[in-house]
Amino acid sequence: MPELPEVETVRQGLARWVTGRRVDAVQVRHPRAVRRHLPGAAHFADVLTGRTIRDVRRRGKYLWLPLDSGDALVGHLGMSGQLLVQPAEAPDELHLRVRFTFADGGPELRFVDQRTFGGLAVSAGGSELPAEIAHIARDPMDPEFSDAGFVGAVRRRRTEVKRAMLDQTLISGVGNIYADEALWRSRLHGARPTDALTGPAVTRLLGHVRDVLGEAITVGGTSFDALYVNVNGESGYFDRSLNVYGREGEPCRRCGAPIRREPFMNRSSYSCPRCQPRPRTAARG
Repeated sequence: MPELPEVETVRQGLARWVTGRRVDAVQVRHPRAVRRHLPGAAHFADVLTGRTIRDVRRRGKYLWLPLDSGDALVGHLGMSGQLLVQPAEAPDELHLRVRFTFADGGPELRFVDQRTFGGLAVSAGGSELPAEIAHIARDPMDPEFSDAGFVGAVRRRRTEVKRAMLDQTLISGVGNIYADEALWRSRLHGARPTDALTGPAVTRLLGHVRDVLGEAITVGGTSFDALYVNVNGESGYFDRSLNVYGREGEPCRRCGAPIRREPFMNRSSYSCPRCQPRPRTAARG
């Protein structure tokens, strides 16, 4: 699933290509793509037609596009969603779900989603912050993110540190890949109890989270397959810089020990057994 760097890369591309443009027509080719818009596909198209996109914003892994009506177009990429800017004459993608054409006759905006886990919806009056995503915490790249608030909240939890990092009500946008990378840089095993961490340790971890996310944004995110691309259809290159994620059995770039893979919440965690020893006591909770 795309994480913060991938979604931020898409946001930057959309901001360049669709801000200030007026929607001429909306074609919903698969109703599942707008299933979160409860009034239905026809209403979705009606409320967007003729509206001008004022900006492109992000909260965690969600995007929203404020409109001149005061509403907002909200998008989540899910597992395989893509927002592509394409010339009108470009052939339709196999999994094209929604097409936006613009009054200026320029490139179209297309929502492509192979697995249809992502989706689009219009949030009434959600221009500043859609109510549907207001419960999601700010992400660590947000200038209004509270470092002190995060450190205190983590230390009050009785859970494992990696679970806390994936809690979208605590900190948003950090997924499995970048959590593992930040933990490796911090020399922390993901099962370390949060209430046993010191304030400076959590602060260091947060710094590494920011470093990893920032570096990934610079190179367009991480692409393991063709499902994640930016708005121009280009892949990200952070997979070349991964230190632990997906490197089971390969030598740790810091100490040489073989990277281990462990089951975690129906997924996998990657860490170095020497640099990130397992905690002796489990988290309470």
